[in-house]
Amino acid sequence: MKKNIFLIVFTVVSFAFSANAQSCCSTKAKDKSSCSKKTATTEKTEAAAEVKAVFASNKQMVTDTTEQFIVYGNCGMCKRTIESSLHEVEGITAGEWDVETHVMTVSFNEEVITLEDIKQKIANVGYDSETHRATEKVYNALHGCCQYERPE
Repeated sequence: MKKNIFLIVFTVVSFAFSANAQSCCSTKAKDKSSCSKKTATTEKTEAAAEVKAVFASNKQMVTDTTEQFIVYGNCGMCKRTIESSLHEVEGITAGEWDVETHVMTVSFNEEVITLEDIKQKIANVGYDSETHRATEKVYNALHGCCQYERPE
């Protein structure tokens, strides 16, 4: 995907440079140095605009879903562990757990990862949600202050 984006940007920028060069040089400018300076400035401005447009349109194609659900835990250490379990996971763009309300808010790309997979990743580090339960072994390995009252 990144390779395709690069190729598209490269093609657009190359086209913009060649189009500006042809239009400036074909106008029979009296001062060739003026033409070169104008072309260079115009090329940079237009190329930057083209690159921004390509990236903006690509970013709009991928829209994240944001979901909230309960994750049981007790403290700041729980927060770090829960949120860290989602760091650098492909498809997840944001994840925050509120210590007081136990609400996990996560933004993700549904084409890359499912909500069920996210809940399982959290359970894998010892924290239950309403639908996924950590194994006894992982839960018992949590620090004492992190061993929350588990739902039945």
